[in-house]
Amino acid sequence: MNQDLTVGNPDRVLRRFCLPLFGSIIFQQLYNIADSFVAGKFIGETALASVGNSYEVTLIFIAFAFGCNIGCSVIVSNFFGAKEYGKMKTAVSTACISSAVLCAVLMAAGIFGCDALLRLIRTPAEAFADSKLYLDIYIWSLPFVFFYNISTGIFSALGDSKTPFIFLAASSTANIGVDILFVTAFDMGVAGVAWATFLCQGVSCMLALSAVMIRLKGIKTAEKAEIFSKKILRKFALIAVPSIMQQSFISVGNIIIQGVINGFGTGVMAGYSAAVKLNNLVITSFTTLGNGISNFTAQNIGASKLSRVKDGFKAGLKLVWTLGLPLFLLYFFAGRYLLLLFLESPTEEALGAGLAFLRIISPFYLVISVKLVADGVLRGAGMMRMFMASTFTDLILRVVLAVMLSRTALGSTGIWCAWPGGWAVATVLSVLFYRSGPWKTAPQSE
Repeated sequence: MNQDLTVGNPDRVLRRFCLPLFGSIIFQQLYNIADSFVAGKFIGETALASVGNSYEVTLIFIAFAFGCNIGCSVIVSNFFGAKEYGKMKTAVSTACISSAVLCAVLMAAGIFGCDALLRLIRTPAEAFADSKLYLDIYIWSLPFVFFYNISTGIFSALGDSKTPFIFLAASSTANIGVDILFVTAFDMGVAGVAWATFLCQGVSCMLALSAVMIRLKGIKTAEKAEIFSKKILRKFALIAVPSIMQQSFISVGNIIIQGVINGFGTGVMAGYSAAVKLNNLVITSFTTLGNGISNFTAQNIGASKLSRVKDGFKAGLKLVWTLGLPLFLLYFFAGRYLLLLFLESPTEEALGAGLAFLRIISPFYLVISVKLVADGVLRGAGMMRMFMASTFTDLILRVVLAVMLSRTALGSTGIWCAWPGGWAVATVLSVLFYRSGPWKTAPQSE
């Protein structure tokens, strides 16, 4: 069901809209968590290291899909809030066509370039074959990844966060079963993990895309909408390209950090692979709630209700802190037991590395959550230069600190210390940028 985010109490509106988004990201993360769980439990520590190593490369592709999601979602939200439904439909078709072209280019790059990239990040010999096998299969699932992200972006723009949640919950739950079936019953190893993800992502994509087409068909317009618009493409690109650059540079930074980690051997690689999945669950959840705030911001700016943007920011902080505090406590005090979900008979080195990572970064979840809420507002308002400045500051600091501190007596622990430094500085910047927005002088809403 479509939902107008420009009316009603912002706390209740955002809570009702964002909670299904949070549920969706939990199930989305189950794809990656299931891969690591099955690889670590049923194949071995080297397989877990290989899947984790490949995951950092897949994030580059996901960055492009996520950027298209954000670009489409913000533009469609704006037109939906302004009740310009013809332009809204044109924005959808324009985003789909341009995303399809981008996806084809990335598939070609992936087919011919992943081998070199794995060598560039110093993938250990014992993990190289499985890492490449996983990526070779994953690349063919990119159309599913792209069009699923476009579909969920459209649903979010229309104020509907429940429909994609239902599709994703079903497919990600099935992914766990198919993972185990392919690896244990068919003895397919890492290939089984990759093919299970491929199949289940395909199902969720087809269902979501079909539902979007039906939903859009039900929205009547005065005249037939254009299939493609260069003007709307430019608007889409102004949001999507910076989002893609942001996510891509983060992925490149993570790959550089992964290369540093790989220098410490498969034990540290496996521990980090398990711990970073838990960390990504938190960060992606915050980011997804931030995306909901982007939709809220874009709809209200489209409806010329700037005062509600400030209310949305405050409501967003309540949401992320309600989520972040218990997760910090869980990871800090029960991290060992969570890591054991991924590691079967782990070495002390692997368990120690993963536990150190969680205990160092989890206290800072309450800090980074503020940045991601502010970023959500900046994206929804189209303030992309400020958004990128903050994000790149975080990335550059984390990469530089990780490289420098890894060469000290801290060893691999020094790498983990890079996260809090980057997060803290970037959060200050994002909040300052938010406070300079056009809503600054808007009267308080009733």
